[in-house]
Amino acid sequence: MSNLPPEATPKSLAPGAIDAAAGKVTAHATSFDTAFTDADNEIFKVVFFPDRIYHERFLNATRSPRYRYNVKEVRSYLDITAMKAEVYLDGRFISNVFRIEYGATRLVEQARERGRFLRDAVIAWIQPLPDGADPPPQARVQMIFDEWIGAFQVEVWETLEPPDGVAHDFCVLDQMGRNGAITAVPQFASFMRSLPEVTKVQLAFRERERSAPSGYAISDADAGWDNAFLRSHQAPVTTDPSSPRNTIQDLSYLLDFQRGHFLHVDDIQPVFYRNAMMDGPDPDGRQVNPDARDDNIIAMRWIVQREFGGSMIFFHHVTIPPGRVEGNHQHIGSEELYFIVEGEGIAYMADGDDPATADFPLEERMTMGLGPRTFRRLPVKPGSVIYTKSGGMHGIRNMGTADLKFVAFLYHST
Repeated sequence: MSNLPPEATPKSLAPGAIDAAAGKVTAHATSFDTAFTDADNEIFKVVFFPDRIYHERFLNATRSPRYRYNVKEVRSYLDITAMKAEVYLDGRFISNVFRIEYGATRLVEQARERGRFLRDAVIAWIQPLPDGADPPPQARVQMIFDEWIGAFQVEVWETLEPPDGVAHDFCVLDQMGRNGAITAVPQFASFMRSLPEVTKVQLAFRERERSAPSGYAISDADAGWDNAFLRSHQAPVTTDPSSPRNTIQDLSYLLDFQRGHFLHVDDIQPVFYRNAMMDGPDPDGRQVNPDARDDNIIAMRWIVQREFGGSMIFFHHVTIPPGRVEGNHQHIGSEELYFIVEGEGIAYMADGDDPATADFPLEERMTMGLGPRTFRRLPVKPGSVIYTKSGGMHGIRNMGTADLKFVAFLYHST
């Protein structure tokens, strides 16, 4: 939030307040402001918190009250936030705007491991998908640390030219340029013109190109990168169980601006896994987990993966055939929720993870990467929920004669 006095803090234009043909503001709908500020609507501060903030936060050109933004779309993933917007000067349309804000939590660690600090700037790699071009355009843009929001940020404008007969305010003009907080990217001309229709943008971040204050060059190979680290997604390239061909390396974040998805699980081809969440043979070639067999194959339909925002990693549908098992494993820094939709089986939860399970039978189970651990055996059926927080352990077995099916959500908890 800006510390400017209320009268100097611009708000976004209300829907319907723009005369599209004339390209200027014809009126300001006060009902729009009231929806977010009226005492009777305090619930917006809690339930719709981001909606309120995005219309009042400090954007670059609002250093001058002559500029107003109309924020159209917002997408986030972890500490990345991107906005599609329009910007107006003295009520006249200037440009579409693509704004990125980045907290750099992961990039700070990458730089620290190299004995460096990020200081006041980082580089964003941006690639809109698709853009009618093959390959799609891409560009690197410098991001400046902004104390108003406590993050690195940049605004890509369609043009930096003011409307005819109007001059930029000096305090906004001072931010404009190749490495400014407000910039234009020639190879993004088509992207910016069609910004409202663009549904996917890939992002990655690296240290600035020269170390501060020493000034020595930092190559791509030496630079710390936050490109989602080892993040990948699963795709049914082949039906071979546990084939590496089904793991697609992304090496970037995806912000999905599509507003809705209508999907049917049966239309999604499964990816098959042999002995999922189980260790292989020991160094002497002995299989120490009795459940690890060549025929222990389960199917996963990956419903939503990179399209998620926030801290979500995936939402998928799992089918475990009779007699098969997903191995016991632990979550650190993530949480997962299973919801059983069909069939019956046994879920395993580590002893002590939920005190309410103290009366269920105990069983020692091999746990991926950890060796034997003690678990509670929990009978599950349609409607059962297994919720595992960071540090918790779980697994699941089909004890019935029909397929056991459940959906699972996994997300970062840190």
